[in-house]
Amino acid sequence: MQIAKHKVVSIHYTLKDNAGNTLDSSEGRSPLVYMQGVGNLISGMEEGLEGKAKGDKLQIKVSPEKGYGVRDERLLQKVPRSAFGSQEVRKGMQFRAETEGGPQVVTVTEVGLESVTVDGNHPLAGVELNFSVEVMDVRNATTEEISHGHVHGPGGHQH
Repeated sequence: MQIAKHKVVSIHYTLKDNAGNTLDSSEGRSPLVYMQGVGNLISGMEEGLEGKAKGDKLQIKVSPEKGYGVRDERLLQKVPRSAFGSQEVRKGMQFRAETEGGPQVVTVTEVGLESVTVDGNHPLAGVELNFSVEVMDVRNATTEEISHGHVHGPGGHQH
């Protein structure tokens, strides 16, 4: 069975940047299980897996445009230190901010005495992604999974 829209796919993967640094991996864990063609993965990953089958091993290179987007410097913002109250704030911390477009996760990039710089870009925005993937299984999605737009675990509906 080939990977196509509404197939439930199980993969093992390792994600590296162009310098060869491992950014994420399913090694030592259960495979990642997702439904193809419904936006459960970044588009470049879904495109690279389309048509593959159980047992296939492949390399997928994903551009920022088909991954987590290109960096947008307009998403860097200085906010008053007082906006964090008495909470400790350190570089690298992440917070959920309420924006005009709804909730957004921001990462602290700089902490000053009077202001804190936060970045609303995804941490992997602007990064070319290199996946090593092994397809572990492919099956048809159930009617319920298709109607919900995601995979259900053993025993069915769990949300």
